[in-house]
Amino acid sequence: MTHLTTHTSGSLGTLMRAFKWVAFACAIALSSACTTAHIGDYADDQPSLDLRTYFNGPVTAYGMFQDRSGRVVKRFEVAMTGTWQGNSGVLDELFTYSDGSTDRRVWRLTQHSDGRVTGEADDVVGAATGAVSGNAMQWRYTLRLPVDGSVYEVSMDDWMYLLNERIMINRTAMSKWGVHLGDVTLTFIKPAP
Repeated sequence: MTHLTTHTSGSLGTLMRAFKWVAFACAIALSSACTTAHIGDYADDQPSLDLRTYFNGPVTAYGMFQDRSGRVVKRFEVAMTGTWQGNSGVLDELFTYSDGSTDRRVWRLTQHSDGRVTGEADDVVGAATGAVSGNAMQWRYTLRLPVDGSVYEVSMDDWMYLLNERIMINRTAMSKWGVHLGDVTLTFIKPAP
């Protein structure tokens, strides 16, 4: 009887320790899954991003699209010209892809005094909405994406980080119905003054 009790207590102790480790691992996994960057996290980061200053005049960008496996499936260059009147701006983008094809997007942007940013373009459903804080900008929008003769509406979660007065990095996660399709990475370069 003593042996059985000791054995049972030992097994129960082992089971409880295993349960605690599983609970701990689940808590870590859940907290990691729920943790996402917030634009306010960058409020103190410098240099401060002002869209009216950065996207004023010519800017060149170099980018790529990676599918969800990480494979680069498209490379491109973008020639941009930005013009502003007060808080309203136009960003004219000409895309040249590695296969020689081209595309154009014209953003109509508004930089609001509270840090919010809104924008519209012909291939965007509704308005893009987001905010600038510190050296970063995040915005979200739905893009009409032509693929093999069909047009798909995909969700874009777009983050930009100003590294210095000339260089900005852009990362965009693309998804459809909550399924991650791939990522766009861009490096923006302003010409030297």
